[in-house]
Amino acid sequence: MAVTRSKAAKRPGKTGKKARFLHKPNCTTCRKARSFMEKRGFQLYFRDLAKERLSSAELEKLIGNRDYTQFLNSRNELFRRKKMKLNPPTRREAIRMMAKEPNLIRRPVVVAGGRVVVGFDEEGMARL
Repeated sequence: MAVTRSKAAKRPGKTGKKARFLHKPNCTTCRKARSFMEKRGFQLYFRDLAKERLSSAELEKLIGNRDYTQFLNSRNELFRRKKMKLNPPTRREAIRMMAKEPNLIRRPVVVAGGRVVVGFDEEGMARL
């Protein structure tokens, strides 16, 4: 088995605590979420969204049947300039924009066990 970055012991009954962690390393929220998860023993597999952008197909699969607007970063300048809160883009347009402009994706995105948590959601991450 590969060496993990976390020193926490695995919980009995769990089939491992591995998670994909999609982030920007310099993002304060991402660093806070990373620390939260590592303290809980997760082995994280990182993907820097600025260096390895998500394709439209990857975003489509990641979002699945969820509300795509939850993946939009309301703090992003483009989101505010286009007034997306009042007039959200279509799903197709939102995915196209997020693929082109990764800062429009709300971060971090944590994927584990078929579940997806967007942003720093302590309850959501604790349930993974």
